[in-house]
Amino acid sequence: MPPQIDDLQTPALLVDAAAFRDNIATMSEALPGTRLRPHVKAHKCTELARRQAEAGHANFCCATLREMEGMAAASLGEDLLLANEVVDAKRLSGLNDRARISIAIDSPETLEAARAAGIPEVLIDVNVGLPRCGCDPSEAGALADTARRAGLGVRGVMGYEGHAVGLADRAERTRQVEDAMAILAKAHEEVGGEIVSAGGTGSYDINAVATEIQAGSYALMDTAYATLGLPFANALTVIATVISVNKSGWAVADCGLKALGMDHGNPSMLDGGLVWFCSDEHVTFSPPEGKALPRIGDKVRVVPAHVDPTVAYHESLHVFDAATNQVIETWPVDLRGW
Repeated sequence: MPPQIDDLQTPALLVDAAAFRDNIATMSEALPGTRLRPHVKAHKCTELARRQAEAGHANFCCATLREMEGMAAASLGEDLLLANEVVDAKRLSGLNDRARISIAIDSPETLEAARAAGIPEVLIDVNVGLPRCGCDPSEAGALADTARRAGLGVRGVMGYEGHAVGLADRAERTRQVEDAMAILAKAHEEVGGEIVSAGGTGSYDINAVATEIQAGSYALMDTAYATLGLPFANALTVIATVISVNKSGWAVADCGLKALGMDHGNPSMLDGGLVWFCSDEHVTFSPPEGKALPRIGDKVRVVPAHVDPTVAYHESLHVFDAATNQVIETWPVDLRGW
């Protein structure tokens, strides 16, 4: 018999099969085919990516060399974009016979890294407001010209409005996304190419400029994105075991900082309990108001605030049927590392 989720060694990642399928279907309907370039950094799992490809999303973007290598090895390399700057891309040089490889560049140095690795195509990464990577918009055209003179194909531009995608107020989120995309559109006029790559889960239905949206979190979701009223369900939880109970009103489960991405704040308890704080291996919580304390050995489920780093802490995703609590499949998180 398939194992029950309560039989798993904790802490462990759970994926609600029905919620996951609904999320994939919802996005496939909203952004069919090449309108979406799923970002595998959110889940780091080739089996999950395969489900995205089966839903019509066969072009992917990655954040690390390891993700690019793993996707190509899994025969998911129809169109892979390394949506991140690197100064040594030589590890990608052997992938050209198995995948279509493109890389983001924002400087002469990252251009040279692409050329030295034999990567044939690039996107010009443009700073559209988030103080992170991306060249100044006024420099995008010249960088594209330099890339073409170096023999590289310039497919278009990329720009991430990450400062806007998580804003709670939809009107303000829309305004800031539009402002960012106006910058990217102007740069695209200078750069040329068929691609304008941008966006994320929080702006997938707002960004009207991008030809492709780089959303990733939508497939599993987290509590941060859940506050935005998006049509995607929380499919990801961490199952943990209660290891200590204090009669003064709190309990402790074995799911802490080393099992949860905490940069977006505390996780939530699936049953409505209150998380007090997390430490290395522990989450301290109290039960919902009016409910008794759990017993030692009881299982609880925790909803992470940020999906990407949470998944990266774990080796497996356990897909389960919520009606029976049986594990249907276990997918390795096989794109971890660098």
